[in-house]
Amino acid sequence: MTIQEMKKKKQEKGYSYAQMSELSGVPLGTIQKIFSGETVSPRYDTLHALEQLFAEPMVVREEVSYQVRSQGAYTIEDYRALPDDQRVELIDGVFYDMASPTFLHQKIAGEIYRQIANFILERGGACQPFVSPVDVQLDCDEKTMVQPDVGILCHDDKIKKWGVYGAPDYVLEIISPSTKRKDCTKKLAKYMEAGVREYWILDPYQQKLIVYFFESELCPIIYGLDEPVPIGIYDGALEIQLEHIKKWVEAEAASIN
Repeated sequence: MTIQEMKKKKQEKGYSYAQMSELSGVPLGTIQKIFSGETVSPRYDTLHALEQLFAEPMVVREEVSYQVRSQGAYTIEDYRALPDDQRVELIDGVFYDMASPTFLHQKIAGEIYRQIANFILERGGACQPFVSPVDVQLDCDEKTMVQPDVGILCHDDKIKKWGVYGAPDYVLEIISPSTKRKDCTKKLAKYMEAGVREYWILDPYQQKLIVYFFESELCPIIYGLDEPVPIGIYDGALEIQLEHIKKWVEAEAASIN
């Protein structure tokens, strides 16, 4: 969808810039610069987040309408009844749209998964890493099903044929403008309450990593992408190297500018 088409849709729906920012998660100033023409080549993630506001299908913006239930009343049964090509997460009975990840997003997730998997394999570890899409029935109830970007599971009894039943030990989410609010607030609270031991939030565009190791008094800790970061559940024996990710992010930013 072009910017001109978005402007037309904005007028049709009567959205203000402030409403668009609230619904999409894109900063107000960024939206104003895009629609005024000051920003000539917006990032893909930003454009994609804005496009979701004007999409005509069933999934609209981050919160999703499905069938006739009210938000908060959906269940795992409703989740499993969705079409295969419709990617959503269910959190406390509310559906949230999961737009298809970008190439950079998947590249970052794959690199972090690779480092974790190599560490576990080389040491004959018992824990198992996984990378999205894997269904995680986080609270073991009928109201929440999430798909973390990367996870580590150290309890085999939680592994089911369809996915994971219960809280992983470690979770990583790579945020974008459209998911930032959900990953930094709602998911943070859900993961902590469910018993996830460690939660990483990677913001590639701000080039920072926020680490919540809930068993440590030093929580959270914020890292840049120019230093290795220890995984707390391994007492620092496993450090994730981020220099490649930093280069990929900078290369993408340079290509856009």
